[in-house]
Amino acid sequence: MNDDGTRPAGEVGPDVGMGKVDPEMARKFQEEAVRVVKAGEEQGVHLRVIGALAFWHHCPQFGYLQEKLNRVYTDIDFAGYGKQDQQIRKFFVSIGYDEDIEINAFHAEGGRLIFNNPTNHIHVDVFMDKLDFCHPIPWKGRLEVDTPTIPLAELLLEKMQIVKINEKDIIDTIMLLLEHEIDANDEDKINSQRVAKLCAGEWGLWRTTTMNLEKVRDYLPHLDLDDAHKQVVTTRVAELMSAMDDYPKGTRWKLRARVGDKVKWYNEID
Repeated sequence: MNDDGTRPAGEVGPDVGMGKVDPEMARKFQEEAVRVVKAGEEQGVHLRVIGALAFWHHCPQFGYLQEKLNRVYTDIDFAGYGKQDQQIRKFFVSIGYDEDIEINAFHAEGGRLIFNNPTNHIHVDVFMDKLDFCHPIPWKGRLEVDTPTIPLAELLLEKMQIVKINEKDIIDTIMLLLEHEIDANDEDKINSQRVAKLCAGEWGLWRTTTMNLEKVRDYLPHLDLDDAHKQVVTTRVAELMSAMDDYPKGTRWKLRARVGDKVKWYNEID
């Protein structure tokens, strides 16, 4: 996965995913992502887009913010189900991709598959059942909720789980918050109850998510948006924080909260 949107800053070079935007090349990635999802559905394979392309798809009005940062696509990242491992392998071969058998064998236990298309030279990563970097973000039973991307709640948490969040991740999050209301359902909304439930299940994810939502809010004065749009983001951040605060927490969560930042609360990325 070359898009550093799911990795802590410093784990990859600062210029990854940045450069002069080639509209034709960008369109090739955008169209291929949708083609793969649709072709997968025809074969009973559930694949959903994650990463920068997913944010572009869901943010038609404010996608220009990515362009202003000179965001370029370097690969396509998909979410899949581990139970469909063999189906996914056969599917990608059937639509013209070569499987990186050696790398896939290495990542087998980590739930990640890699493919390369010799015709259009597009590289693909498929993450099974969850994204697992600083904090695990699971999507078992959730891929049917939205298409062609993962649900908006998980899309938000894809960015919010990054401990050392960078400007690109914050911009993507602001785009998403501008385009979508906060509600307790997935009907083109950011499902606050899903976000709150996952954060109530792990204090560390709650800690990182609240920390990053505050950074999103604090970044707004540096962004070329009118005051009304900034207020929309501020309000939606507050709504998410409120939902997370109100969601019932278990004893384990409360005990870990007492320890706080004295003990590292996230996974290091190799």
